Amino acid sequence: MDNRLEQLVQVLQEQADATCEEALGEVHLLVEAGRIVDVLTFLRDQHEFSLLSAMTAVDYWPAERPRFHVVYQLTSLTQNLSIQLRVPVGGKEPRLPTASGVFMNANWRERELLDMFGIQFEGHPDPRRILMPPDWEGHPLRKDYPLGYEEPQFTFNLDEIDLRKPYAKE
Repeated sequence: MDNRLEQLVQVLQEQADATCEEALGEVHLLVEAGRIVDVLTFLRDQHEFSLLSAMTAVDYWPAERPRFHVVYQLTSLTQNLSIQLRVPVGGKEPRLPTASGVFMNANWRERELLDMFGIQFEGHPDPRRILMPPDWEGHPLRKDYPLGYEEPQFTFNLDEIDLRKPYAKE
């Protein structure tokens, strides 16, 4: 781990009660949901992590506690450093405070997480679907979302699949 990141990780472990993991040269910090906005603001203002380069979620279903990890990937362009924050979120009613006041691009990324995973962001200025139609039911990136299965067509099953295709009748 880079010396600059090592000092930063120690500060976050003391001040925000974060847990650190290192995997393949990347630093991952587990942060509690109630502290994520403060940690993001601290990293942006005090340590020049001015870019929220990615924001996504991971579904650990069938586990419920935590079911999701919301992942914030921050980059400091001036220092050439990157750090990943992970926030564990339960599965019953997944909620986090919004980060759109800290990073403007969090607005769209949080809407995407609401749409695809059903994770609510409290205080979000525009909480509506962004990728799916407004009347869509469910959240397609959840592991318990039903798959719409269609058998792939190959040369060995071409005739069998062709019989099941709905062709227009004259």
